[in-house]
Amino acid sequence: MEQKRLCYISRNYYNLTSAGNKAKTDNEDTLAEMGAINLGLPRTIRNSKILAFFLDLIGILRACILLQKDDILFLQYPVKKYFSFLCHIAQLKGARTVSLIHDLGSFRRKKLTIQKEINRLSNSDYIIASNEKMKGWLEEHGLQKPVGALGLFDYRSASRCSEEVTEREQVKVVYAGALSMKKNSFLIELSKTLNHWQLLVCGNKEGLQGLQDNPLITYQGFVPSEDFIKHIDADFGLVWDGDSLDGCSGEYGQYLKWNSPHKVSFYLRAGLPLIIWKEAAVASIIEEAGAGITIRSLEELDDKLANLTPEQKKEMKKQAVNLAQKLNKGGFLTKTLKEINFSLKSATYRV
Repeated sequence: MEQKRLCYISRNYYNLTSAGNKAKTDNEDTLAEMGAINLGLPRTIRNSKILAFFLDLIGILRACILLQKDDILFLQYPVKKYFSFLCHIAQLKGARTVSLIHDLGSFRRKKLTIQKEINRLSNSDYIIASNEKMKGWLEEHGLQKPVGALGLFDYRSASRCSEEVTEREQVKVVYAGALSMKKNSFLIELSKTLNHWQLLVCGNKEGLQGLQDNPLITYQGFVPSEDFIKHIDADFGLVWDGDSLDGCSGEYGQYLKWNSPHKVSFYLRAGLPLIIWKEAAVASIIEEAGAGITIRSLEELDDKLANLTPEQKKEMKKQAVNLAQKLNKGGFLTKTLKEINFSLKSATYRV
């Protein structure tokens, strides 16, 4: 059977510190390793919005010219301004599109209605949802196109994480991220009640007014990702959003039910087992891998951590490191694209 070309379009990125940009460039690297062809311009990292606009536009136009019949064009959704346009061009040229969802505008940001988003996504021939929960949500809301599920976003890094379990009297949990009242005010309540385990917060403390001093909480400020992966001194990474200890609440907290947070991949890439809300979309992946603890409320955590045996900690660490190795090789995207190979029956590409 004749091989079809797997193609993608690289673009300009403002920086690689944001989760979205990091995830997209990691996927581009995986695609390149699979033999995919970049139809756009070479990747650039520029802070100028005007320059970025023209570079991206030129890259899109170049891709439209170079796209051939029977090509499979991989898109990373949302594609600013150009998603529907690219899908239509591919259709006109006899190519097909596979679209990986990073974020849904109808969820957290409410930038468009659910129906408009479903209609937009329907322009693509095949959709890769972030995970199985999002796949189910899309199908329930009327998406008629074939849908797959990624699971976790891969995380590539040249840094090596620690594979050792540190012996200490109290378990140390790290929470990393930009701190704000809207996203993670639960930390204020936690600062009042924490008394059985240690918390290391990597983020700007000033973003949360009302945090109380607690000898078990250490604030470290921003830590570059590569330093975090190599040197973080913690036993678990905490994935929690919202303003409540009893489940993840608010727009950000509820979004965990459907998305695959890049923070999950970041912690795992650092070799950290997770503590994650049981209703989070990726909680089942962590449970099946044995790479962490799922909880309904942070108030469960005292007992959960107190009852962990050294053997259990070592096993969770081992499984987190196993996932880190898979994430570092682009394992989740590679597996998903190989599975699509069977769904798009007439398409084969180099893997």
